Amino acid sequence: MKTLFVSPIGQITHLYPITFALVKALRAEGLKVGYIKPISQTHHDTAVLYKYVFDETAPISLNMNEVEALILKDDYDTILEKSIELVVDAQKNHDVVVIEGVEFNARNPFTEKLNLDLASTFQSGVIFAGNAGHNSLCEIGEYLNLYIKRFAPLKNWIAGYIANKMADQVLTTEEMACQILTDQSIACLGLIEDNPALTDVKDVVRFIEGHLQLHSVIAHLNAMVEHPITTPAFFKYRLMEKAREANQRIVLPEGDEPRTLKAALICHERQLAQCVLLGERAKIEAVAAKEGLTLPESLEIVEPLNVCDQYVDTLVKLRQHKGMTEEKAKEQVKDSVVLGTLMLANDDVDGLVSGAVHTTADTIRPALQLLGTDQNSSIVSSIFFMLMPEGAHVYGDCAVNPNPTPEQLANIAIQSANSAKAFDIEPRVAMISYSTGSSGSGVDVEAVAEATKIAQTQAPDLMIDGPIQFDAAYVPSVGKQKLPNSPVAGRATVFIFPDLNTGNTTYKAVQRSANLISIGPVLQGLAKPVNDLSRGALVEDIVYTIAITAVQAAQQKK
Repeated sequence: MKTLFVSPIGQITHLYPITFALVKALRAEGLKVGYIKPISQTHHDTAVLYKYVFDETAPISLNMNEVEALILKDDYDTILEKSIELVVDAQKNHDVVVIEGVEFNARNPFTEKLNLDLASTFQSGVIFAGNAGHNSLCEIGEYLNLYIKRFAPLKNWIAGYIANKMADQVLTTEEMACQILTDQSIACLGLIEDNPALTDVKDVVRFIEGHLQLHSVIAHLNAMVEHPITTPAFFKYRLMEKAREANQRIVLPEGDEPRTLKAALICHERQLAQCVLLGERAKIEAVAAKEGLTLPESLEIVEPLNVCDQYVDTLVKLRQHKGMTEEKAKEQVKDSVVLGTLMLANDDVDGLVSGAVHTTADTIRPALQLLGTDQNSSIVSSIFFMLMPEGAHVYGDCAVNPNPTPEQLANIAIQSANSAKAFDIEPRVAMISYSTGSSGSGVDVEAVAEATKIAQTQAPDLMIDGPIQFDAAYVPSVGKQKLPNSPVAGRATVFIFPDLNTGNTTYKAVQRSANLISIGPVLQGLAKPVNDLSRGALVEDIVYTIAITAVQAAQQKK
C-alpha cells in the first residue's frame, strides 16, 4: 500500500484545500489517487466537500466526539483499527492513498499522537503542510525542524512540505530560492501566496494545485516496491480480517475461566471465530453473571458430561498401542483439554486454545499424543510475533525445545518462515549466535552453522543466513559492516535462537524493555492447530491467540 500522509504544522484550521490540491495534482500526472481523512474535528464534513470538488464519494471520517469517547474508555486500538478500515476502503481501485491528518486543537491535545500513529501505521510518506502567514522561509525552516524531529523515530519517508497563504513580501525576497534551513534536507513541494479573493473551494483547490511541484514525490512513489504492512496496528487489523475470513470453530477447554469467557464473547461479537466453550453451563453462566457479562444464545456451550462418552472409542483407537483401555479412556476424557483435543482429532472443531489455568505441558501433551506432527515437521516448536514499531518480527523457539539439535533447529527455522508467510511477513531468517559468519568458533557456533546449511538445503528458496549476532541481524549499519553481501543481515524478520534459554530470555527482554506487544507462544508443527496461553494472559492476548489459531486452521486445510 502506497500512502502519503499530510501532517498539519502550526495552527492551520483546515487542511482539505491543500490535500485536495495534492490529490488533483497527482491525478494530473496519471496516478490513481484515493483520499481519506480518518478523523475529523471540523464542523464541515470533509467527505461532503470532497464530493463537491471531485464529484466522487470518499469514506466518512470518524467524528472527534467518537474518538474522544474511545480514548476515555482506554480503547485507543479501536481508533487505529477503524482508521485502517477507512484507508483500506479508500485504497480500492487506487494506486496511492492521500491520508489527511488531524488539525491541532487545544481541546484535543492528543491530536499530535494520532497523527504520528497514523503515519507510522501506514509507513506513509509524510508531507508537512501549514499556513505560513508572515513567517520568513528561515522561520518556516525552524518550525519544520521541530516536526521532522517528532517524526524521526518513526523512520517514515519525509516527502516534503507545502507552505500556504504566504505573504507577498516573503515570496518576493531572495529566499524564493527555497533554501530552507533544516537539519534534514526536505523538498519544497509548493509555496502558495495568500489569495483572499478566492472564496469557492474549487477555485482555492485549483489555485493551490497550480503552485505544486511534485516531481520528486511522483518519482519516489513510482520507484517504491510494495510490501505487506506489518506495523503493530496493521498486523492486528490483518490478523482479525484473516480470522473472519477463516470462520473456524475453536474449542476452549477452559470455558468457565473469566478471561477466556470474555475473550470468547469478543470473538463471537466480532465474528473472529466460532468459539465452543467447554464446561458446565451452570458454572459458565455463574461466571458470566459475576463478571456482568451477557451470554448470547448463539454462543455454543458444550457440557463435557454430555459428550465425553462418544470420544472414548477415539481415544482407545489412538492410544491402544500405548496400552489404552476403555476403562482408562473413560477416566481420561474427563480432562477438558484431552476432551477438546479429541474433538479436534475427530474434526468436530478446527482448533484448540488452552493454558489460562492449565500448564504448557497439560496443553501440549494431549496434542502430541493424539494429533502428532504434520507431514512436513519432525518437531513441535513455538514462535512469538513481536510487534516492533517498524513491523512484525518472528522469534523462535522461545517456549518449547530446550536444546534443539542442528536438524531440529533447521526444522524450526523453516516452520517459523512458513508461519511468517502465513501472516504476511516476508521471511528473512537469521540463525542467531554469539558469533557472526566465521568470526567465532566453538561447539555452539558450529551447531548453528550446521543448522543453517541444513535449512538452506531443505528450503533453497528461503533467505536464510547464519550464524549471525542479533545486532548484525537487526541493525542495518551493523549488518552491512559484518555481512555486507547477506540478504538477511540488518533486514531480518525471523530470528531463530539456538536454544530455549536464549530465546525465552531475549523475547522477554525485548518485550518489556521496548514496551511492545508480543503475541504467543504460537505452536507450529502439529498436525492440527493447538495453542498454549500464558497463565498470566490478558483477555486481549487470548483474543489474538484464538484469531491466530483460526488462521492456522484455515491454512492447514489448503
